[in-house]
Amino acid sequence: MTLVRDDVTSLYEQIATTLEQEIGQGVYAPSGKLPSEAELSERFGVSRVTVRLAVGKLVDARVVERKQGKGTFAKPSRLQHRLDVLRGFYDSLAAQGARASMQLLSMEMCAVPPGLREVFPAEVTRCVYVERLHRVDDVPVALAQTCMLPEASVISREEAQTLPSYEMLEKLDGWHIVDADMSITAVAASREIAKYLDVATHAPLLVLRRTSRLADGRVCESTVFHIRPERFDLVTRSGLEARVVG
Repeated sequence: MTLVRDDVTSLYEQIATTLEQEIGQGVYAPSGKLPSEAELSERFGVSRVTVRLAVGKLVDARVVERKQGKGTFAKPSRLQHRLDVLRGFYDSLAAQGARASMQLLSMEMCAVPPGLREVFPAEVTRCVYVERLHRVDDVPVALAQTCMLPEASVISREEAQTLPSYEMLEKLDGWHIVDADMSITAVAASREIAKYLDVATHAPLLVLRRTSRLADGRVCESTVFHIRPERFDLVTRSGLEARVVG
């Protein structure tokens, strides 16, 4: 790009606009690392002060981030998980074009954990426990801990490793999920959770709790997601039906 030096738009703003466009085009993928200040200064024929102002504008706009001793990197685009749509977490990531993957960490029949006993009927004392780690671009982003009714014991480890949660559950004969309750809180990462998600102990995490029901009203699964918040927005859509009172 050739800078327009008599333009009303300052040189650093022109450089910032160019770099932002290049980031959007994937020019700096996959690492996301931008050229150094010296390289950009030479490319655009401007001082390093001007380059520093341009990069600072992108930092303020949260387009890039500076990493001490490593350089300047484009920030990954934010992803969304809709709370008003019955869609599994993995499905949600894949639908946005993210390079998503799952790793099965644990699958066993066990006693219903204390925190979920009130979710399932009193006669349900055991559940199928599945723990999976979700990654985007090979970076761990969410840990999903799921308890399912004992009938789910027919699900194979291969299916638990490869299938999105709702697709996996609806393979069971007669199971059709019709609705789910969800809630969101924020917590500090425990040492164990932090290790899985590759964050510092006590780092802030989003916690999404989901309880899904079948057409006959039974709760079939309850999942707790611990989610790294840097790239995620949990969103919903609501409507207001206006009524005129005369």
